Amino acid sequence: MDPLQLVGTWDFRREIRHADGAEYTADGEARFSLQDDGRVCWAEHGTLRWAAGSTPVTRTLFIVRDRRGQAPSGRSDDDAPSGDPAGDREPPWRVTFEDGRDFHPWTAGAVEHLCGRDLYQGGIEVPARTASSWELRWHVTGPEKDYLMHTWYTGRP
Repeated sequence: MDPLQLVGTWDFRREIRHADGAEYTADGEARFSLQDDGRVCWAEHGTLRWAAGSTPVTRTLFIVRDRRGQAPSGRSDDDAPSGDPAGDREPPWRVTFEDGRDFHPWTAGAVEHLCGRDLYQGGIEVPARTASSWELRWHVTGPEKDYLMHTWYTGRP
């Protein structure tokens, strides 16, 4: 899914299940806005709930063009498709943290991110029948973390 298609407001619902049995849910709003520099700002705010209470939560990520390794033609010498006479393919997108640190490629299918010694394995799923909803899944394992997180995003009419 082209992240430019996400621009607008989405509702989200998140379920987090830790290996020790702890369960959390979160719901709220995700706003995707195109910035002047071409990045897409992904800002979420909502409420995290668990058996003993709740708390407000926020996070901000950015989806940016991945210009690393780009040749002057706008494509990587390593991955230029043969038979691409125009040579003007757009670079892929990446997700970054708010401070600019790299997180993962923006792509359908499996992605991984090593955070210290903890491994995030997940992916974006877009149902073929609709572009008004999509999902993000993470399985996080390592010495500090062990949980499954599943988020559903639903577009507003």
